[in-house]
Amino acid sequence: MTPKIHTPPPYQPPPADDLKTIHIDDHILVADKPSGLLSVPGRGADKAICAHSILSDRHGPVLTVHRLDMDTSGLIIFARTKAAQRYLSRGFERRLTDKRYIAVVENVVAQDVGEITLPIAKHSLQRPLRHIDPDGQDAITHWRVLERSTDTTRLELTPTTGRSHQLRLHLSAIGHPILGDPLYGNQLSAPRLLLHASALKVRHPHNQKDACFQSPTAF
Repeated sequence: MTPKIHTPPPYQPPPADDLKTIHIDDHILVADKPSGLLSVPGRGADKAICAHSILSDRHGPVLTVHRLDMDTSGLIIFARTKAAQRYLSRGFERRLTDKRYIAVVENVVAQDVGEITLPIAKHSLQRPLRHIDPDGQDAITHWRVLERSTDTTRLELTPTTGRSHQLRLHLSAIGHPILGDPLYGNQLSAPRLLLHASALKVRHPHNQKDACFQSPTAF
């Protein structure tokens, strides 16, 4: 697939109050990130406002564990201690976390469930785009249909791996780009990228018990 050249518009983050803190304790912080907000600072002073900076101002220092794309909304977890960061990061690396997303995609998906196993690599000259490449990193996405309409399908997505742009690129590669995707689909098909991190389960770094969080989907 030949990617389009992407020229992003000026960064205009949503109001800080749109970022909701849904859980906080001595070890972790879980927030519900709005679409349009960076998870961590981007390149340049104009991209300093992000989930990390807002939550640090609100609650004190937080440490990055994983990221959501700027255009993706939903659950994101930060650590509040170095020990918690190391523990949670190992959990993500060892695929011990359970992440679930809701997406609305173009066209009607015929099967009820499926799996996408297409390796992903960077486009070195077309940052931040990724592409499908047999020599790329392994990437696995499980999906199931929640609802079909005339020309769209609502899916639940469960990624086994966590590659950059994995869900967006995988779905575009099989002919079902996510609505509103400016990178791998048609940005004009929806007011925003219709991709939401709706559920997250991690092992809590304090007691090693499962900690489960959910966020309702706004679309």
